[in-house]
Amino acid sequence: MSDATLAPAVALTGKVDPAGGQPPRIRPRASGEDWVMRGAIALLAAYFVVTLVLPLYTLLIKSAEDKDGNFIGLANFARYFADPALTQSIVNTVTVSLIGTVITIFLAFLYAYALTRTCMALRGLLRAVALVPLLAPSLLPGLALIYLFGNQGIFKGLLMGHDIYGPIGIIIGEVFFAFPHALIILVTALSVADQRLYEAADSLRASPFRIFMTVTLPGCRYGLISAGMVVFTLIFTDFGVPKVIGGSYNVLATDVYRQVIGQFNFQMGAVVGLLLLFPAVISFTVDRIVQRKQVALLSARAVPFQPQPRPVIDRTFLIISSVIAALLLLILGMAFVGSIITFWPYNLAPTLKWYDFTRLGTDGWGPYFNSLRMAAMVAIIGTAIVFTGAYLTEKSRGAKGLRASLHLLAMVPLAVPGIVLGLAYIFFFNASGNPLGFIYNTMVILVVNTICHFYTVCHLTAVTALKQVDAEFEAVSASLKVPLYRTFWRVTVPVCLPAILDISIYLFVNAMTTVSAVIFIYSANSKLMSINAINTEDAGNTASACAMGMVIVATSAVLKGLHSLLVRRMQRRTQAWRRR
Repeated sequence: MSDATLAPAVALTGKVDPAGGQPPRIRPRASGEDWVMRGAIALLAAYFVVTLVLPLYTLLIKSAEDKDGNFIGLANFARYFADPALTQSIVNTVTVSLIGTVITIFLAFLYAYALTRTCMALRGLLRAVALVPLLAPSLLPGLALIYLFGNQGIFKGLLMGHDIYGPIGIIIGEVFFAFPHALIILVTALSVADQRLYEAADSLRASPFRIFMTVTLPGCRYGLISAGMVVFTLIFTDFGVPKVIGGSYNVLATDVYRQVIGQFNFQMGAVVGLLLLFPAVISFTVDRIVQRKQVALLSARAVPFQPQPRPVIDRTFLIISSVIAALLLLILGMAFVGSIITFWPYNLAPTLKWYDFTRLGTDGWGPYFNSLRMAAMVAIIGTAIVFTGAYLTEKSRGAKGLRASLHLLAMVPLAVPGIVLGLAYIFFFNASGNPLGFIYNTMVILVVNTICHFYTVCHLTAVTALKQVDAEFEAVSASLKVPLYRTFWRVTVPVCLPAILDISIYLFVNAMTTVSAVIFIYSANSKLMSINAINTEDAGNTASACAMGMVIVATSAVLKGLHSLLVRRMQRRTQAWRRR
């Protein structure tokens, strides 16, 4: 090796390879900005440890203690499984979850197929109607079912002597609650298809049924599995529907509530909480494995699928979709009717007295403004934390192990049911000697809990948006010695602004409608509207509870509408700028 070749290595390292080979690899020295980002990643990881890992660890420890705090191992689990009434809750939960999942996936698949694979009319309107349940708290379908099929219900005779208070009511309410979640996944799965496969099948004169079984179903099988796992977990862990319409049919979510609130048996509540956690973790793991095995369905040469008009099929699916949409609107509409009827079913005159929460002695409008304040804080603070965390995991340099750990921690909340997380917060933040105990019984703990509960979906949204931003922006900024924070503020944030707005509205709506995650940790000064609706229904005032639910729906719908208008305006401005 010549002296000229060795000169750069000698100049940088002061060392020459005595064997005359290649100079030692030079690792670039971390800059001040790199250390700041690594510190921020460590700080965010510590945030997850405090808000997620330690509470769940405390829940695990509490399940192995007696009432005096002494370690007793698995004795609480043995006592739980020795009680037939308690173990029956597991059978009940699995039963309604499986039946509800099958019905939901079947209906959502028909609906998604109609939206993506047919040329039926009113697709935009039907898509919007199908997403309406996302705006309602899970207790609202239960309240509506009381007016539809209860003891004084309009359609009580359709049950042929069966009672709505039990598995029938839970399944119907959960299908309404979980339907849009399954639909979103299945629409995405069915939207990706290669037109050439269908053209080849047609040229081989395959029947429509054979094409469906050999092309359509295999192409969306991962979406079906993912939707099934999500729906099963939602139904298995939901608290609102079985609390309102479950009657004496016990499920695990209501068992936790009874053990903690009714009997103050926190150790047994921790046991049931862990039982709720295991199926959610299994479903999450299966979903991750399935997604890892999924391969791209569209190659660079693929032709996007374009449905062709088929009058008979289009009209058939329009009828099917319209019936499903009408059933969704019937449940929501019945909740609204129940909130404006003077005295059901004897005096059907319309009235707004059930919206006068102050006169009814249900804490007035205070819980509503608490919900607004909490949802706004969750949307603002949560969006900042989520987007910054996603940026650190995607765009920072070095510290690969720490970044991978942060990404893993960001995925964990998806597998933790809200009611389990809320119970874990009781044990951790209310523990004696915890320096963070001052946030207990305040609005702060509700905000922290809600952000953690809905973190994963927002994180994945932010990561997807950031992956679309070319890494050359950061490289050019570094070469021009532009501070990283300026590039982040002037380039990354504007490019990802639509995703940021999506995250904020997602957090706001879920904060307005959440029940299970905050049922254990609210206080008299931080009671939310969704919690107040539960308490009001417990007191026998179903009409006022419906009114509270409809106020939540109206608020979420208004904010969602403003968000859509803002996004549409941004898209028009972007298109106008591109045309220039």
